[in-house]
Amino acid sequence: MAVKAQVPGAVIDVQHYIFALQLTDADNNIKGQATVGVKFLKNADAFNLDLVKKNVEGKGMLVSAVTENGKNLRFVQDSGAVKIYTNAKTGSMHSYKVSYAGVPADGLIISTNNFGHRTFFGDNWPNRAHNWLPCVDAPADKASVDFVVTAPDHYQVVSNGLKIKEQQLPNHLKLTHWHEAVVVPTKVMVIGVAAFAIDHPGDAGNIPVYTYVFPESKEAGFKSYAVAKDILPFFIKNVGPYSYEKLANVQSKTIFGGMENASAIFYFEESVTSPGIEELMAHEIAHQWFGDGASEKSFWHLWLSEGFATYMTNLYLENKYGADTLKKRMLADRKKVLEFEKKRLTPVVDSAVKSDYMQLLNANSYEKGSWVLHMLRRKLGDDLFWKGIQNYYAKYRGSNANTDDLRREMEQASGQNLKPFFNQWLRKAGHPDLNIGWYYDAGKESVSISVEQKQDNLYDFPLEVAINGEIFHIQVKDKTTSAQFSVKTKLETIVIDPNVNVLASFSIAAQ
Repeated sequence: MAVKAQVPGAVIDVQHYIFALQLTDADNNIKGQATVGVKFLKNADAFNLDLVKKNVEGKGMLVSAVTENGKNLRFVQDSGAVKIYTNAKTGSMHSYKVSYAGVPADGLIISTNNFGHRTFFGDNWPNRAHNWLPCVDAPADKASVDFVVTAPDHYQVVSNGLKIKEQQLPNHLKLTHWHEAVVVPTKVMVIGVAAFAIDHPGDAGNIPVYTYVFPESKEAGFKSYAVAKDILPFFIKNVGPYSYEKLANVQSKTIFGGMENASAIFYFEESVTSPGIEELMAHEIAHQWFGDGASEKSFWHLWLSEGFATYMTNLYLENKYGADTLKKRMLADRKKVLEFEKKRLTPVVDSAVKSDYMQLLNANSYEKGSWVLHMLRRKLGDDLFWKGIQNYYAKYRGSNANTDDLRREMEQASGQNLKPFFNQWLRKAGHPDLNIGWYYDAGKESVSISVEQKQDNLYDFPLEVAINGEIFHIQVKDKTTSAQFSVKTKLETIVIDPNVNVLASFSIAAQ
């Protein structure tokens, strides 16, 4: 298991959270007591927990008390954090209780579903958890977590980890306690509270798989969500062990199509009848390894989450439905990348984004990140590619990585210097834009091909050309690259990139 990462410059490293929450049908107010176990990384007389303060519109949280060992501590709450005054030495462990209440401005979505029934769903990505939870709301500070939810007893509660207690209380209330022993970032810590129909379609090895859907969606949902049990084994076999105690797939109210909460994935409400449910589930389940298990150190490296989930979905579908399925998906994804670049020309690792991380939910993070992995797979071959991926996951499972960490693992597995590859595809904006000319000399029985890179930044990459169905390779690296190939029969067809292996745009014409 990897050493837990830390937020750069952080005063504390959270070890564990216990969030005791009270929910009601009377209004949207929640009452909370957060127990936050922390390790101090430096001597400190104060530290911050992220928490959105109650505003003039009545949304947000108001802290009423902070205690340590029953003793009240001084604190100051501003718009985005609560500052807690303490006296702590480097390496010391402390546990603080934060009592608070309010109406979540975001992060916990309290609404009604399509059937008119009240629901509560955590929706924390990227850094929206601190709208309802006092926490360090950054992907590099991972912690184990307990949710202890008291709510009207007509609800079921689902959350991360294992359900360890369900207790009937007076006044038609029920307490439900979930415990996640594995450290996870706040972006994937959630609760889902609703009237659910629950199914257990099977297990993947020793991992139980559950379905939580609204009762009105029971028939369709139980059937469509059951595919999850068939997806898990692909990633366990090819990437590494599944980190969590169970997998629950949950029909929900989320602003996303799917949200990869650790061991409790939330899907959009209409997903139960969506024809694309298998690929959506494959994407979110892949995140349990990439994004949840091995998390990015900062959101600039989001492609390590979204690009991986996108390509792992393609690999799952290729494995199940064949190579043509992969080709079609890579063609569609290439088109998305090239269209996106017309609107916004930025590198995949985009350090220009400072706060609004929703901007990073784009074709660079998803489809271009996936394309980089596809080209890396073709460059290394399947055996070395999977070896590198497995080593990367084994090293950073339960921790955090950035792009260079992945590069080093792939270099170690392959024995190749991959810095130029990573730099040109991930740290520079754009793609190869090629002008390809060809000339057939019947007398010499040869085809001459010239490849011109029209863009300013020159790329170095292999280009496949199919001449009469036979594959030839050109290593493109200069402004203009020329190659000549013998052709034994009359020229009939020339196809550029027939196997869809390079992220490029191109035009081709006879010379």
